[in-house]
Amino acid sequence: MRTGLDQLLTDPQLRRPLHGRRIALLAHPASVTADLTHALDALGALGDLRLSAAFGPQHGLRGDKQDNMVESPDFRDPVHGIPVFSLYGEVRRPTPAMLDRFDLLLVDLQDLGCRIYTFITTLRYCLEAATAHGKAVWVLDRPNPVGRPVEGLRLRPGWESFVGAGPLPMRHGLTLGELTHWLVSSLGLDLEYRVIPLEGWRPEQAPGHGWPLGERTWVNPSPNAPNLWMARCYAGTVLLEGTTLSEGRGTTRPLELLGAPDLSPRELLDAMAALASHWLQGCRLRECWFEPTFHKHQGRLCGGLQIQVEDAAYGHATFRPWRLIALALKALRRLRPDYPLWRDFPYEYEYDRLAIDLINGSELLRTWVDDPAATPADLEALAAPDEAAWREERAPLLLYR
Repeated sequence: MRTGLDQLLTDPQLRRPLHGRRIALLAHPASVTADLTHALDALGALGDLRLSAAFGPQHGLRGDKQDNMVESPDFRDPVHGIPVFSLYGEVRRPTPAMLDRFDLLLVDLQDLGCRIYTFITTLRYCLEAATAHGKAVWVLDRPNPVGRPVEGLRLRPGWESFVGAGPLPMRHGLTLGELTHWLVSSLGLDLEYRVIPLEGWRPEQAPGHGWPLGERTWVNPSPNAPNLWMARCYAGTVLLEGTTLSEGRGTTRPLELLGAPDLSPRELLDAMAALASHWLQGCRLRECWFEPTFHKHQGRLCGGLQIQVEDAAYGHATFRPWRLIALALKALRRLRPDYPLWRDFPYEYEYDRLAIDLINGSELLRTWVDDPAATPADLEALAAPDEAAWREERAPLLLYR
């Protein structure tokens, strides 16, 4: 498999339209070649491109910032001598002064295939700014590591935020390049843009099912995205960020865990199985205990579950992490109706709406969890039509089969 970056680096003809233009790069730590050279260094070494600026998304160009609302500063790159602007600092969108530094923006971001991952929103903001200021954008495509499955409620109108770029389901099943086509079309943007596609990406091929295992090294696109297994779980475990339950931040397996000091793993698992055992398919759920070194429940022993998706039990077509975590929340509410489940705190600079609603793109999931009469079939009746509609809408966008 070759990424868009790989192809741009090895094909002088592909680069020809870039000659004589000031080039900026939007990237993060996973923006690397097959031999792990960072995109900024690889492009800077070509000799026929004029790099004039770089940009970093949430967590920064260097990926050093850990958490929600931990900002990155601007700085000057010590090797290339160009300014590096933060799009997760004083601003979220490129300013006119930033846009004056380049003619064409290269976007090389490894995504996780989940609407909540903020790189999608940063891409949208850059496309909108480029349209308004006559700049061009090329997206160097990378694989969606969790492949083509679609899952979750679509974001409802009025619920757009930095963790909700548009009416996507939680698992959208597109690459960032395919999402670029969707954003340009759905937003009615008129700009010069191009997607440099992947070569040889087979999203249905086992065992990676989206990620070329054994062929490409995994590099964290953000500090708590340490492996493919986290990426597979993320569309579900990200819901835990809006709850008082730990999602495993402060452990060596973030976003593969759920737990709390007052949780009984066996009791929770039994309740989940009793409610909807078919939503437990495609993975193993292991009872475990862990003590976060930072973040929620720091220094306290938590009982919980680890979602295991790295062995032969993993079922790519049957594993549905959004339903799995929704089921865990519903089971806990059934077991302990008064459990203080929803975490009320500033989430991605939103102060007036609950984090769980921002993450899910509406209040529908929270309402379902809190309704004593609501069943898994009721949530299925909400989600299934959304998922079917999205599959139909995205079909013309698919660049890879």
